[in-house]
Amino acid sequence: MKILVIGSGAREHAIVWKLLQDPCVEEIFVAPGNAGTAGIASNLPISITDIPALVNAARQNKVAFTFVGPEIPLAAGIVDQFQFAGLPIFGPTRAASRIEASKVFSKDLMHKYKIPTASSRAFSSFEAASKYINTLEAPIVIKADGLAAGKGVVIAQTAEEALMALKSMMQDKEFGASGEQVVIEEYLTGREMSVFAFTDGYSISSPVTACDYKRVFDANQGPNTGGMGSFSPPEFYNDELGERAMREVMRPTIKALDAEASRYSGVLYGGLMLTPDGLKTIEFNCRLGDPETQVIMPRLETSLADISLAVIERRLEKLNIKWSQEPCAGVVMASGGYPGHYETGLPVSGLGDLDKDVVVFHAGTKLDTNGDVVTAGGRVLTVAAKGESLVQARQKVYNNISRISFKGAHYRKDIALY
Repeated sequence: MKILVIGSGAREHAIVWKLLQDPCVEEIFVAPGNAGTAGIASNLPISITDIPALVNAARQNKVAFTFVGPEIPLAAGIVDQFQFAGLPIFGPTRAASRIEASKVFSKDLMHKYKIPTASSRAFSSFEAASKYINTLEAPIVIKADGLAAGKGVVIAQTAEEALMALKSMMQDKEFGASGEQVVIEEYLTGREMSVFAFTDGYSISSPVTACDYKRVFDANQGPNTGGMGSFSPPEFYNDELGERAMREVMRPTIKALDAEASRYSGVLYGGLMLTPDGLKTIEFNCRLGDPETQVIMPRLETSLADISLAVIERRLEKLNIKWSQEPCAGVVMASGGYPGHYETGLPVSGLGDLDKDVVVFHAGTKLDTNGDVVTAGGRVLTVAAKGESLVQARQKVYNNISRISFKGAHYRKDIALY
């Protein structure tokens, strides 16, 4: 079969890499892809937001189905338009994608259906939000309502810092229309984990879990990023905790969306925290995570193509999804200056000097006119490896990542340490 994958990050490279392990997959097209996907698939120069062109590409290349990686086209309704065109596609509809695309919708849903989460209030008025902040004790969590590339959340340590963040979102339009509404919520403490489950809207698979690192520097210092590394599974995770997550959060959320005429199909990603008061939901995402995908795909033993078709054809309950017991760690190599200003077009060397059991997933890369790999984004690569233990997996990654170089390259040295 032929498949179209939409996106250009390390997540999409990992998805393509896993799909190609199924002997039934003969060819994959990636729109727009990166230098990594160019080596194993056919890149198409189509933007993830050009939905009519993506529909045409799926039709002209006679793909069996399309797999959507990032949240932006999902929130824009790509699934609805593909379905209208009679084309199979993996991912939630525009209405269901509001679980990520609107923090206000998501929090209202959780409160209405008693899905455990932090107490919160939503505001569309800067003045009203400012007054409310002045009644709270720090830390204070402020979230832009809409999509903000994983950077629309501020944990303010003082009321003054909270007001600055509020001004940045609502008045200075740092995130454009995404900051026209905000959610202000209580600060939670505990152990965080990302929980992923496949669902066809009727049944839902057992979860796979991971932990990621948002801050750019070691010891969780510096500004938030799209993610600097991850590992799977968390050392504190067990089957009992997984069943709690499914019973208290994931299954009720699927039922709640169905009750709101927004039946959900695809991957549901819950950001959960184990707090002293029990399991709480931090947020939901409507797709696989990045950098978590880069550490859960190496652990997936079931064909991703089979899973995707089972979800699309609403027969997921008949499929037994298996995961390797071996832990996996992944470390992101970023451009110097990221998440602020950074250079691009810098040559990347050492990609051919790695151990065979280490995999590199490309993100911000492209091929130059000579066919050589150069940087093309903030997060450039994810280096990942499995091991008999998390310590061994981590050591494999760090033994190899130092062999890769490009000017200004930066990566955290503490991924999977805690």
